[in-house]
Amino acid sequence: MTTFTSTLPDDLMDLLSEKAKKMKLPKNRLIEKALRIYLEQLNKAEYAKSYKNALNDEDILLIAEEGMADYFKQIED
Repeated sequence: MTTFTSTLPDDLMDLLSEKAKKMKLPKNRLIEKALRIYLEQLNKAEYAKSYKNALNDEDILLIAEEGMADYFKQIED
């Protein structure tokens, strides 16, 4: 495991300490959990953005439509 040192604003450190105490977790574990959740949310947002961008890409839409046509043809056969 790698050691990481950082500074936090006092108000954020107070909130972290309070929440860690309530959850009976060490502060570093709470930070780790929160960071994992945050990074997962960033990945999901990036994934969703790629789909939104695909809506405006005529080539991707054409490929999808052709794929659906092939799929329906296979179902009919």
